[in-house]
Amino acid sequence: MNFKIVFIGLIFISLNSCGQTKSDRTQFGVEYAKSELKEALSNKKKKQILVDTVIPDKETAVIIAETILFKIYGKDNIIKQRPYEINQIDNYWVLNGTLPQNMFGGTFLIILDSTNGQIIKLTHGK
Repeated sequence: MNFKIVFIGLIFISLNSCGQTKSDRTQFGVEYAKSELKEALSNKKKKQILVDTVIPDKETAVIIAETILFKIYGKDNIIKQRPYEINQIDNYWVLNGTLPQNMFGGTFLIILDSTNGQIIKLTHGK
């Protein structure tokens, strides 16, 4: 009997501790966001990225690329271009889609800067 009461109590506590709402979270607001953006854009000498690489591996590069490509070219279109060709050259990830042999058409090409996540090039052939 005691085990059941303890078990039910633990479930109750865990369910209530996981339920977060916007009202129980600290919010900085839009003015804070504006001031941070203004400072980041005006301060060219201060290092803004405090890690050596934002895109450390091919799995992360694929997640970022697909997030962008799905929105622009459609999820079904991009998934049909799997498996992707993925190359890391210096500090850049170069990803492009592939087509089955003897199939004509275009594929995407996206080049990402691994140090800051910037899109260097984004195209899709016909």
